[in-house]
Amino acid sequence: MFRGILIEKDEQGYRAALKEIDESLLPEGDVIVDVLYSTLNYKDGLAITGKGPVVRQFPMVPGIDLVGVVSHSDTDKFVVGDRVLLNGFGVGEVHCGGLAQMARLKSDWLIPLPKAFSPRQAMAIGTAGYTAMLCVMALEKNGVAPDKGDILVTGANGGVGSLAVAILAKLGYQVVASTGRAEEAAYLHKLGAKEVIDRQSLSEPGRPLAKERWAGAVDSVGSHTLANICASTKYGGTVAACGLAQGMDLPATVMPFILRGVTLAGVDSVMRPLADRETAWLRLADIIDPELFNDIATEMTLEGVIQGANDLMAGHIRGRIVVKVS
Repeated sequence: MFRGILIEKDEQGYRAALKEIDESLLPEGDVIVDVLYSTLNYKDGLAITGKGPVVRQFPMVPGIDLVGVVSHSDTDKFVVGDRVLLNGFGVGEVHCGGLAQMARLKSDWLIPLPKAFSPRQAMAIGTAGYTAMLCVMALEKNGVAPDKGDILVTGANGGVGSLAVAILAKLGYQVVASTGRAEEAAYLHKLGAKEVIDRQSLSEPGRPLAKERWAGAVDSVGSHTLANICASTKYGGTVAACGLAQGMDLPATVMPFILRGVTLAGVDSVMRPLADRETAWLRLADIIDPELFNDIATEMTLEGVIQGANDLMAGHIRGRIVVKVS
């Protein structure tokens, strides 16, 4: 038996609770990991509160991230005692995840914990930081260099947004942060944003083609916000889209793409190949300043996860939530 958050759905309804869980509940895998730290992401918040159709099998342990120590291995890829890291691959959705003291996983999903990070630091970055890095890599791939102009980051107070601001600023980009929480402007400036704007200027229906402003953007919001970003991106610019906090629709036209050569680069972090994951984490090890972890992450235990998920969905959480599991 081990402790963890368990989501159940039956005739009694949909519910999540901290429980003692039997090991027999865990799905198949060739590696067992004693979880040290996990995280609380937007997707975890949707799963725990039931506000989004994230979980597709029940019962389910949520938690799309984890760092832990291998306690049993049926593969030569890892041995007992190895520290490993996991992001995505459907964990917390169709395969029991990281918000429990034990996880049985497929070795193909795991990478070694980068030596540059402690387990807690790796989870302060988590899927949010790894996704932000993939977005920055997409901008770089398409030639969006620091000298091209302003880079917009939406949802800047969230996990992906906060880390995108910090990463881009460290790489020398001029970052404009969009947020609905003006009181957090000092936090965003400390992360490296040169300017903070109100998200309202982007979130309403706009023109199909607007004045050129952004050399590139990292968007975790979607819907009208993403449409307005594309409409105001400079000729040859790139928008990296990785989220749908405002909505999954895209009420846009083709005009920015065929008249300005704008690229809309979709960034998936869930099923990304291991090689891309390892590259992203190596880049993060080179870029992230250890002092950032004090500003960007707060810590809680499993006992605080249910309330934390509700606070996250209500927009009361800034930056990253690290969950100390064991």
